[in-house]
Amino acid sequence: MIINFDNAATTYPKPLIVKKAVAEAVEKFGGNSGRGGHALAMRTSRALYSARSTVADFFGAQPENVVFTLNCTHALNLAIQGIMRDGGHLIISSMEHNSAARPAARLALDGKIKLSIAEICPDDSATVENFRRLIRSDTKAVVCTLASNVTGQLMPWRELGKLCREHDICFIADGAQACGVVDINIADGINILCTAGHKGLYGITGTGLLITDGKYRISPIIQGGTGSSSLSLRQPEILPDALESGTPCVIGAMSVKAGIEFIQRKGIDRISSHEDRICRRFVRELEKNRNITIYRSPQSSYVPIVSFNVEGLSSEKLAGELADHGYCLRAGFHCASLAHTQLGTESGTVRFAPSAFSTEEDAVSLAELINNIADRKKL
Repeated sequence: MIINFDNAATTYPKPLIVKKAVAEAVEKFGGNSGRGGHALAMRTSRALYSARSTVADFFGAQPENVVFTLNCTHALNLAIQGIMRDGGHLIISSMEHNSAARPAARLALDGKIKLSIAEICPDDSATVENFRRLIRSDTKAVVCTLASNVTGQLMPWRELGKLCREHDICFIADGAQACGVVDINIADGINILCTAGHKGLYGITGTGLLITDGKYRISPIIQGGTGSSSLSLRQPEILPDALESGTPCVIGAMSVKAGIEFIQRKGIDRISSHEDRICRRFVRELEKNRNITIYRSPQSSYVPIVSFNVEGLSSEKLAGELADHGYCLRAGFHCASLAHTQLGTESGTVRFAPSAFSTEEDAVSLAELINNIADRKKL
């Protein structure tokens, strides 16, 4: 038996509606969207546009400003490199995933941009002030995750959006851990929202989204066939064509559409409350054991993610023992070097992340097993 509590990496299982959408896409949408006037291509084009419209409605955007990507990493690279192409100063947070931190660091190491890192604090006002102090006359963009993929800490994105508007700075948000459990709308001050399709949106792997409000032009870092302006060797400037070179993954797009419909039918508040209740119960059970460290602060708010460690046991060994009992949890550094440096977790942490399909009973059973392991280690 497998019990998945590694949903911050990829949600599993997928809703039935998503499975059916994938099967239907394979069966019906075998044309090449935007690349033909025959019935098969047109039918596929209409399906892709319907997926684009569903995403746009969900996040408060216009359909043409929704770009389908391979994953959130792809979207963040398009956004960061596209906005910072001509240089300038970039600010990122100290809790960024490597998908944002690495392209930013590479640009800085190559001498193409200046880079600053704003420290995330338990107190939101202190976090916003840390960003404010780093703003310069040449600051072009701010990149901040909406929720840490390590601890689940929610960031003050609305306040950061307001700060960016005040200084005419592009606000790029990583929504990989927030979208699907938090009501996110680009009208909250987000200029470019990047997220995964396969996490809280319940789509299949190989799916991501870049959603823009259209205020800032994103220079393409990949160029090629778009189905439009084919006689020109210049990449089209209109969206989504400018950032969607090559044949789109229609199957993936339809899975994301279905995943969003699942969330809308179930209710994002209900999903969030369900997962949060499981996390709170899990935390209460682990707090009974002094040999367990939980990386949460009473000053902060969190999405349904819990990171923890057992004293004297590496995160990998603990996760390995849990896996032997059928529990799937992520151990190590979670592709987030900045976050673990700030936390001081030299051997990483074990991450617990439920989904809409998780149960409180399974979380309690897992906590009992972890407590037993911690007690045994103490002896």
